[in-house]
Amino acid sequence: MNLLQASLLGGAAFRAVDDLLADLTFPQASQALPGVSYTLGDLLAHLQVTMRVSLDLITGKVQAWPDDLNVWPAAPASEPELKALLTGLHLLLSEANMLAADPGGVTRDILLDLAVHNAYHWGQVALIRQQQGVVFPSARET
Repeated sequence: MNLLQASLLGGAAFRAVDDLLADLTFPQASQALPGVSYTLGDLLAHLQVTMRVSLDLITGKVQAWPDDLNVWPAAPASEPELKALLTGLHLLLSEANMLAADPGGVTRDILLDLAVHNAYHWGQVALIRQQQGVVFPSARET
């Protein structure tokens, strides 16, 4: 695994995405916390949309970032919708991981931008989960 892959999937500079999302329930994903203007579900829906468009730019499915794209779509409204969102996120991360194995030029640039963007939001996910009482093992234990 190279540094770009680790930056997309976590485990190097921040906790692995799989750890952040482990055992996430619908009540947790939809819980509003005092002073926080978004839920975990909101963040995850945002991550899914931005990853999809970024990867579509790399693969040529789209030629430019859509001007009218809603980058903050509705959060999942049920447990099945959350499960579908989580599955979609894992598939997108797998696709990004494959593209990051040996990227060049524009692919590298888009993936670097995506990794930085996502790291910011994965940090928010970690903080909210900790505020909800989720205890992550220390780095020494993983």
